[in-house]
Amino acid sequence: MTDNAVTPLSHYVSKAPFDPYSVEQTTPEQEKIYLASQWQLMRLKFRRHKVALASAVILTIMYAMILVVEVLAPYNLHSRDVDHIYVPPQSVHLFHDGKFVGPFVYALDYKLNMDNLKREYSENTSQPLPIRFFCHGDAYKFWGWAAGDFHIVCPPADGPMFLLGSDRLGRDMLSRILYGMRISITIGFIGVAVSIVLGIVFGGLAGYYGGWVDDVVQRMIEVLRSIPHLPLWLALAAILPVTWSPLWVYFGITIILGLIDWTGLARAVRSKLLSLREEDFCVAAQLMGASPNRIIFRHLMPSFMSHLIASATLAIPNMILGETALSFLGLGIRPPITSWGVLLNEAQNINVVVLYPWLMLPMVPVIIVVLAFNFMGDGLRDAADPYR
Repeated sequence: MTDNAVTPLSHYVSKAPFDPYSVEQTTPEQEKIYLASQWQLMRLKFRRHKVALASAVILTIMYAMILVVEVLAPYNLHSRDVDHIYVPPQSVHLFHDGKFVGPFVYALDYKLNMDNLKREYSENTSQPLPIRFFCHGDAYKFWGWAAGDFHIVCPPADGPMFLLGSDRLGRDMLSRILYGMRISITIGFIGVAVSIVLGIVFGGLAGYYGGWVDDVVQRMIEVLRSIPHLPLWLALAAILPVTWSPLWVYFGITIILGLIDWTGLARAVRSKLLSLREEDFCVAAQLMGASPNRIIFRHLMPSFMSHLIASATLAIPNMILGETALSFLGLGIRPPITSWGVLLNEAQNINVVVLYPWLMLPMVPVIIVVLAFNFMGDGLRDAADPYR
């Protein structure tokens, strides 16, 4: 070796144990996402959608309230006070003559306005009426079978309490709105259940088999969607026998709404099945001899169940609005069953609306529920594709 030879570089050897993840360490939060299933990713993404999450909380509270409506409502559904008809909403006060006396309302005095024949009520500020809490009041049958009279809030012992006013028969609007909520927001679930079954069956047949089956289903959907919904609702609701009880009319209306609103869901199912039936796992199931029913319900349906849930959530507001429209026109739910549409039916006369505008208050919960379902549906639709 000559003097000009290059001295070899020193070779560094680490004696530390080999760790393939030493370059890029993952945090516990990252590992939670990397190892999460699709449903877990959906939940994480949905929780980031603040408006959708708030809407889900509101709807959860409202659906919890319908379980104990009898306890929450100050009055029984059919309680009447003929001495206090068309009472405007009363204000709740805390102080009387500068002293704190707790929540109370003032007694009411009224006179008849001879110009427009309107009852004009005024507060008698010399007579405070304390509101009772956790008390015994109007008797009721809990869910129609268990007798009871316990209420969270009761009217004063010596006078009425109409926080949202009263109607033409002296019935409390707040109590009737709470009772009507039980019908109006459950009819959406039952109607959507019917439409989901029809949408999965017809959409699944069209998407999986294709060909003439797809053509027949698509033409049937196009015919149904070409008919305006409101006249079709009116025609189907008009054929319900007048001899049916209000309960049977309720189930008839839900079935009618479900029979009409399944077309959009069927098209969503069809489009998903058309794209998924050529996937490798579907072809493998076919080669292994799996039946079409097993392939559709065990392999294809779980692949887009999240999208189906989001579509169903967005369909519920249409059901609620459909029932409200039919009941408003007098062709839906009939008294003595009460829904928000039945309550709005009493506000058809423009003179009544001008003189007693609080009869339009049932529109407020309708708007809140429809917006909440739409916002929550948007959040679910975004969360249904967590990898986007």
